[in-house]
Amino acid sequence: MIKRTYVPFSKRLKIATNLCLVIIVVEIINQFTGGFFRSFGILPRSINNLSGILFAPFLHGGIVHLFSNLMPLFVFTLLLLTHGRRRFIYVFSATALFGGLLVWLFGRSAYHIGMSGVIYGLFGYLVVAGFISREFKLFMISCLVAFVYGGLIYGVLPTIPQVSFESHLFGLLVGVVMAFILGRDPTLKT
Repeated sequence: MIKRTYVPFSKRLKIATNLCLVIIVVEIINQFTGGFFRSFGILPRSINNLSGILFAPFLHGGIVHLFSNLMPLFVFTLLLLTHGRRRFIYVFSATALFGGLLVWLFGRSAYHIGMSGVIYGLFGYLVVAGFISREFKLFMISCLVAFVYGGLIYGVLPTIPQVSFESHLFGLLVGVVMAFILGRDPTLKT
């Protein structure tokens, strides 16, 4: 278990902003190269595209795709950092890597790109970890996220062919698992 550490709001804001700026810069470069980077996404069961697990979250299918991910990424990053910087790093990384690996293993044969799998992981963690933590502030964050962003749950259904519901589903599952692994601060008395 990892002890929860306080991250000042100004630091949380800086981390969330920088993360969003990185994916914006990548998309700008991608636009100028005619979408060249999209081929670095996850192509399930292709050994040549196994590295897509690392790159896919930072690649987007265009400006609309990018902007649909920016706000939830920014908000969830800010909120998850209330659980501590290490927890944010672990949840973000696990969701990107294990969620991406699950997409590579079980996803449809198409390129899977975008930050939405990670966003679903952050969402899953935030909703579940607040209940597990037994801390009022984190519980309230869970309730707020579930209320405001609860509609995300429909994104795990295969309703739109161009949308990687697999990324959403596996990201969510990894986020929930991480909540059970990291949700409680071992230094808190029950």
